[in-house]
Amino acid sequence: MKQKYKQLKQRVQHDFKTGKLSDALSVFFLLLPYALLFSLFIAIPVAIAVGLSLTSFNLIEAPEYRGLMNYITVLTKDPVFLKYVLPNTFKYALITGPGGYMLAFILAWMLAQIQRIPRTIIALAIYTPSMLGPILMQVIFRVLFNGDENGWLNSVLLSNDFISKPIQFLQDPAWLMDIMIIVSLYSAMGIGFLAMLAGVLNGNEELYEAAYIDGIKNKFQEVIHITIPSMKPQMLFGAVMAIVQSFNNGYIGVALSGQNPTPQYSGQLIINHIEDFGMIRYEMGYAAALSVVLLLIIWGFSKTAYILFGEKD
Repeated sequence: MKQKYKQLKQRVQHDFKTGKLSDALSVFFLLLPYALLFSLFIAIPVAIAVGLSLTSFNLIEAPEYRGLMNYITVLTKDPVFLKYVLPNTFKYALITGPGGYMLAFILAWMLAQIQRIPRTIIALAIYTPSMLGPILMQVIFRVLFNGDENGWLNSVLLSNDFISKPIQFLQDPAWLMDIMIIVSLYSAMGIGFLAMLAGVLNGNEELYEAAYIDGIKNKFQEVIHITIPSMKPQMLFGAVMAIVQSFNNGYIGVALSGQNPTPQYSGQLIINHIEDFGMIRYEMGYAAALSVVLLLIIWGFSKTAYILFGEKD
């Protein structure tokens, strides 16, 4: 035992003299804050959610272990989830995610073609709706699509004899999802848009000059062969942000319609379903299972984005 302790002491002294120990300690203390914050705000909450998803828990009584029953109920015995929530979520996410993503790239590329001062002003104007969020929807879009004669859109349609009575845009299931998509696309120019604008502006001019010497003839070929390949990190960041934002924008339907569940579940997304079971019915175990399902869906789409835009080596 003494011999092993002596060997360990000599090894530590040797590593300290050669700098290996101090380097290892430096790396450890540099990573320690990140590891603590990651564990506190991500790893531990996810582990708790996974644990709660295996239980029946109503916040008053102690959690009761149920195994995989919550997941079986989600996939086989929840008609609202299967008939409305899941189709609504995928429809909303697949339109607003890729749609907002492509719109952000096109606007960023177009802004990069103009001069600095008007570019800055227009970029600020485009980015502002994403900062306003629910306030923008409640103040502007609820007034715009209000269901009585005072609603801006109804007022215009009535005054021009396009309709004979006001349309309940925000309470009619035929309109609510379409309006949610329009509002989301309008407010989709967030951090991902700024990252793409920075990527386009910081492109290597020598690459563009060399490409034109090699035969590129127009802006479309320039975007396909130079711009997109040279800004893959920004494209990846924008794709991941668009995916996460699309699946987490459940507040839009509730903010527009003013109720959860939304009228006839027409705008019910998985986030609203989680809030319905967690914050209204207090079925925390089932809400946790829905949260884990949402996490797996986002993880799957994020991996697809990494495959498309991540570095191959």
